[in-house]
Amino acid sequence: MKHFYLITNTSKKDIEPVAREIVRYLEKRGCTCKRRSGDLLPLTEDMPEDVKKNGHYTDIADVPEDTECAIVLGGDGTMLQAARDLACRNIPLFGINRGHLGYLSQVSRQEDIAPALERLLVGKFRINRRMMLVGRIICDGKIYAEDIALNDVILNRFGMDALHFDVYVNDEFSARYDADGIIVCTPTGSTAYNLSAGGPIVEPGSNMIILTPICAHSLGARSIVLSPDSRVSIRLRPEYRFRQCVSFDGGVAVKMNPKDRVDVERSLLTAPLVELDEIPFLERIRRKIGHI
Repeated sequence: MKHFYLITNTSKKDIEPVAREIVRYLEKRGCTCKRRSGDLLPLTEDMPEDVKKNGHYTDIADVPEDTECAIVLGGDGTMLQAARDLACRNIPLFGINRGHLGYLSQVSRQEDIAPALERLLVGKFRINRRMMLVGRIICDGKIYAEDIALNDVILNRFGMDALHFDVYVNDEFSARYDADGIIVCTPTGSTAYNLSAGGPIVEPGSNMIILTPICAHSLGARSIVLSPDSRVSIRLRPEYRFRQCVSFDGGVAVKMNPKDRVDVERSLLTAPLVELDEIPFLERIRRKIGHI
C-alpha cells in the first residue's frame, strides 16, 4: 500500500497530534496520505453541517481515486460511519482507536501505531469482508427512508410506552412483541447493543442475521438467528399510536409512524476491514470486554 486517506474524529481529545504523526510517517516512507478538507478545524460552528448533525467524518468526494486504504482515527462509531460512507468504494478500512472499547480497531496504544503502519506498507495484513445490512422504512407502500448498517438496524421507542409490533421473516409471520424495540444485527454488531440486550455473541466473519427483542414483556422472548438470505419485516400494529424510530448503526433516528414497517435484509455491499494479527476471536473479546 502506498496511497492512504486519513479519517479523523475531531471531537476526540488530543487526536490532532496523532493524525499529524501518521501523515508525517507515511510521507517519509514515500506514501501519500490525504485528509478531508477542513479536517484541521475543531468541532465548532465552522465545522461542516454533516459532521455536526450526522457524525459524518468522510466526504467521499475528497477521497482520491487511487486510495488503497482508509485509516480511521477515532472510536467504533467513527469506524462504523466510515464503513457506511465508503461502502460503495470498496476501500479497506484500518482502525486506530481513540474511543472507548475500539472493538473494530486494530491499534489502541500510541507506541503500536508506527509498527502497524509499517505492516500495511509491506503487505503483512489480510482483508476481512464483513457482512452489512440494508434497511428500508416503508410508508403507504413507498420507501420513506433507506440506509445501510455494519452493526445493526434498531427499532426503538420514544418515551415510556412499550412498542407493539409483529415480525415477519420471508413474508411469514414469526412473532408478536410488546417491547421497547428490536435489534436486527450482523455478526459484527453482535457485540454491540445486541450483547447488552442479552443477544448471542457471533464470530464476526460469519454470515447470519440476529434478531434480539429489547426488554420484551414476555418470559419467552429470545434472540433468533437467521440465515443471511432471510428478509425481516418489522410491522407496527395498527392500534399503536405512540412514538418510535429506526436507527442505522446508532446514527440519526428516523421517525416511524403507525402502520409503517421497516424491512431489513443482507446488503450487496460489504465492509472490508484490515486485520493484522491472528488473534482468536474469543481472545479478542476477552481483551476488549472481559468476563468470557
